[in-house]
Amino acid sequence: MSTENPASGPGEGTRAVRAGLPEPVKHEPTLPGPVFAAHYHLPGEPTGPYAYGRDQNPTWTLLERAIGELEAPGQDDVETVAFASGMAAISAVLFSQVRSGDVLVLPSDGYNVLPLAGEQLRSYGVEVRSAPTGGDAQLDALDGARLLWIETPSNPGLDVCDVRRLSEAARARGCLVAVDNTLATPLGQRPLALGADFAVASGTKQLTGHGDVLLGYVAGRDPALMAGVRRWRKIVGAIPGPMEAWLAHRSLATLQLRAERQNVNALAVAEALKGRPEVTGVRYPGLPDDPSHKIASQQMRRYGCVVSFALPTRARADRFLDALRLVDDATSFGGVRSTAERRGRWGGDAVPEGFIRFSAGAEDTDDLVADVLRALAVATD
Repeated sequence: MSTENPASGPGEGTRAVRAGLPEPVKHEPTLPGPVFAAHYHLPGEPTGPYAYGRDQNPTWTLLERAIGELEAPGQDDVETVAFASGMAAISAVLFSQVRSGDVLVLPSDGYNVLPLAGEQLRSYGVEVRSAPTGGDAQLDALDGARLLWIETPSNPGLDVCDVRRLSEAARARGCLVAVDNTLATPLGQRPLALGADFAVASGTKQLTGHGDVLLGYVAGRDPALMAGVRRWRKIVGAIPGPMEAWLAHRSLATLQLRAERQNVNALAVAEALKGRPEVTGVRYPGLPDDPSHKIASQQMRRYGCVVSFALPTRARADRFLDALRLVDDATSFGGVRSTAERRGRWGGDAVPEGFIRFSAGAEDTDDLVADVLRALAVATD
């Protein structure tokens, strides 16, 4: 695995536990509770950090500081803006940075809501190009582009591209780069260190890890670019609730613990699946023979918790999912409880009918693998 830009100072677990905490004050909690406020006392001129609840909130401030510490350890020049969801964060970058007449490059195999954003931008006069994640295919679409959108690993196919190479090529052409880091989290990959202008993620997934919070964020170093992102949040009001922000910050403390177990489980499940004759197309960047393993190992420190594979038919996939006992049939991923779904039920992804997206949780590894193998056997009978 990559040791890209190893941070000085505390280890990842220590950093996750203490990220964003305020200076200790006697008799005060170590992590202050959520601040529920639509407005603040504001006599005289409207100066200071907190004036109105749509613009800023002390609970967001602590969370944003914490995420920034994970995205760029030991660096004070990174700004983070939290949003109500991952798509709110994605939309903030797209719609704040791209104008009519600009060219946007999207992955053709990314999250299935991205094409909807692309359609909307086309209606505003933006030229939208797309290319697959694998093989750094987006390189061929960069000429004249304003913004390159990278999703690596891609969702749900788990292809990986070379973020450094694409970022260098984009910068040479005057093109901005945004990386959707949802599947990796900052503990798996740091896009800003790899040359990206924006690190974007859905905090709904492994970052918070309990399946009870909708959240997104954008992190970046350029103050002018981030001012545009923050302005977009103000305009559309895509703000996180204070309770959600507080829950997210609380959950960061266990991120390293969760990621370690979930990565171990994902690799074990992937290895078990590869030994089954009825299973095809197993993808997990942590597998030594995965097509993405070499590049992933150069830029990732962990390979994530998601495994993808296919069963021969839709009916076989449905029987497999129904037979699982430790795995919930649910969309989304990254939670402490394992989930899986037949991804084709939503439409929009170019996957076979029997394609499964499996998200490894934090169960005991032997129990989880046994449940998967038992369900495969039941589905085959």
